Amino acid sequence: MTEDLSGARVYTAGLLLPEPGGAAVPDGAVLVRDGVIATAGPAREVCAAAGDDVPVTAFPDSTLLPGLIDTHVHLVFDASPDPVSALRAADDRTLLLAMARRAGQLLDSGVTTARDLGDRGQLGAVLREAVAARVVPGPRLLTSGAPLTVTGGHCWYLGGQADSEQEIRRVVRANLAAGASWVKVMASGGTFTPGGPPPWSSQFSRSELAVAVAEARRFGRRVAVHAHGTQAVEDALSVGVDTLEHCSFATSEGAATDPRAAELAPLLARSGTAVCPTLSGALYDARQGSAMKKVVDRVLELVLRLHRQGVSLIAGTDAGMPGSRFDRFGEGLEWFGHAGLSTTAVLETATVNAAAALGLSDRTGRIAPGLDADLLVVDGDPYTDLSVLRRPRFVVAQGRPHLPAGRVIR
Repeated sequence: MTEDLSGARVYTAGLLLPEPGGAAVPDGAVLVRDGVIATAGPAREVCAAAGDDVPVTAFPDSTLLPGLIDTHVHLVFDASPDPVSALRAADDRTLLLAMARRAGQLLDSGVTTARDLGDRGQLGAVLREAVAARVVPGPRLLTSGAPLTVTGGHCWYLGGQADSEQEIRRVVRANLAAGASWVKVMASGGTFTPGGPPPWSSQFSRSELAVAVAEARRFGRRVAVHAHGTQAVEDALSVGVDTLEHCSFATSEGAATDPRAAELAPLLARSGTAVCPTLSGALYDARQGSAMKKVVDRVLELVLRLHRQGVSLIAGTDAGMPGSRFDRFGEGLEWFGHAGLSTTAVLETATVNAAAALGLSDRTGRIAPGLDADLLVVDGDPYTDLSVLRRPRFVVAQGRPHLPAGRVIR
């Protein structure tokens, strides 16, 4: 069920968690007016401020917390074993419909904001406008269009190939002119481009990355950089990017195998650049084999090291990649806990940290007056059991109520 709601409404819950680490409010409530949080606090006070004529939706046995943010998705991919072939076989009309369905799955999973870091033909921007106009249900979307890559490089088939500083400027400008809200650069190779550079290999020089950042800044845009190899991480940091995706310090031996990660972690923390290690529910599947268990454990050790050094970690699932389904956001968050982060720190990755990294702290990430009404209702308390985030009971996205598939209001 999704409906457009104007005017005012009160949401009450047995427990209100306005922000990670903040004071919990037993028997709490949020008053929403025209899609914006008017006030939040004890239910008695909020209901009195609302007045008798404002309708109330009550969840007495549930917890109300901020809507979640997935900072790294790919709506053009279908999470199948071969998402690239599926993408290349789909025409734009079919692909856009599939993207709309996947956006709905994100919303079902409690995600009220998502950043799409690579699409084809600016379809992400088309879908973003459809969601904003309430034509289709979905989270608030930030989009990058086709990521910059070299000819034949990682994700070249999305259309962002550039082999010189002039071409880099051209692709950045074309993406922004077509509606992209972020600039995405593939600074290193990856694993899902047959014949492309390996993950530990850099695709762009430091000076070329600097051109992409400068061009983005000219138009007031932020920059996300896909970087597996240590040199790509170091180069991206040196030119002042906003977020690092994966940041796996990979070598030819695999992820999290470069000892230079230890010396670069403090630099990462001082830079203020946020890191999205793209932990997803797919790790539960991958970790079944003994070889992959070692890989996952190395990555988790790296995540904990970065956290302890003070690096801002943000949640992002790389949804669309094999096994990383759009309805598994809660499972991805659990991996931060498996790495050793406290529950407060885990929740911060998907709320306040993510909102800050995306430049949205004045709009979302907390439950506070003046912010958009991005709310999530779950059965149980995530501070005692993070798995309650796997199956949201109710979602509000920018004031728009949404009942996840298979759920009913009792």
